[in-house]
Amino acid sequence: MEILEAIRERHAVRKYQDRPIEAEKVEQIEQLISECNRESGLHIQLVTNEPLAFSKGVFKYGQFSGVKNYLVLAGPKKGHDVKEKIGYYGQKVVLLMQTLGLNTCWVALTFKNIKDAYELRDDEELKLVVACGYGETNGVQHPQKKTVEELCRDERAQEGQPLPDWFGRGMEAALLAPTAMNQQKFLFTLLDGNKVRAKAKFDLFGNAAYDLGIVKCNFELAAGKQHFEWE
Repeated sequence: MEILEAIRERHAVRKYQDRPIEAEKVEQIEQLISECNRESGLHIQLVTNEPLAFSKGVFKYGQFSGVKNYLVLAGPKKGHDVKEKIGYYGQKVVLLMQTLGLNTCWVALTFKNIKDAYELRDDEELKLVVACGYGETNGVQHPQKKTVEELCRDERAQEGQPLPDWFGRGMEAALLAPTAMNQQKFLFTLLDGNKVRAKAKFDLFGNAAYDLGIVKCNFELAAGKQHFEWE
């Protein structure tokens, strides 16, 4: 499965089979995690065969079952862009998992923090987790609440120019990205010189910054980094 296909095919899955992730797939995932951590300064970790974080009865909301594997998305306690990095690099790992035939679900609250399952440095904290493994199903696509036109602007100086194909591909991928409560609180702006500005809209609970990182990852992969620069 190619990465763009993974963007289209990835859906949230909350029920998992009792089937371990193969060692060779774990190795590929951990290799990408190491690369992401070196590049970002985060402390992402893969936890396998740990059933307590999503054990039955821990939380009613979300209806998770069979979860024994999950990504720990951890990073510095402070930093203006930590949440965005968590979303961006977490999505990179999520999409790799999709190409490997695994299923995933981003999780903010409905899990138990099993502190012995992972490591944290003194200046770090757990931000989010991603349940992963072999799902009982492949999930379903949420209905799109918003259109490309609602989530982007064209502020180039010359009027009447059509949007570049790469920008359209990027926006379509951004719309497919998971966001908290499927609210899609983000806005992309195309500027002169093929520069792109991406901003999160106000969010009372602070999830929009994570979402911005996720949608920027999708946009970048679909648009192609060679076609634009982030402002």
